[in-house]
Amino acid sequence: MLATDKLKSLLGIEPADTSKDNILEFIINDVIENVINYCNIEELPSGLEHTAYRMAIDLYRNENVGNEESAAAVSSIEEGDTTVQFRKSVDEDFKNTLLKNYIPQLNRYRRIAWE
Repeated sequence: MLATDKLKSLLGIEPADTSKDNILEFIINDVIENVINYCNIEELPSGLEHTAYRMAIDLYRNENVGNEESAAAVSSIEEGDTTVQFRKSVDEDFKNTLLKNYIPQLNRYRRIAWE
């Protein structure tokens, strides 16, 4: 099972900082759910724990979970009359492509589901 404390360590968050615990727990549960659903299995195998942590790190860094507004980056600046334009810095299709980055690892554990 993935642990919030280990994910904090991997993200460089101080262990005593509990302000992001709910967000990290949500991310961990989301990743586990995605892996289980994709692989058609009942629980996360120990062989996929490192992959799941990498997926959780990617989600945390790219999805801006826990903020009302998504992350934005400056796309252009004008100095005369000071104009600044922002664009989303997050790939809007990130959630759809998250599994694709890890398919080779996940396919080793994938089972055929008959419906």
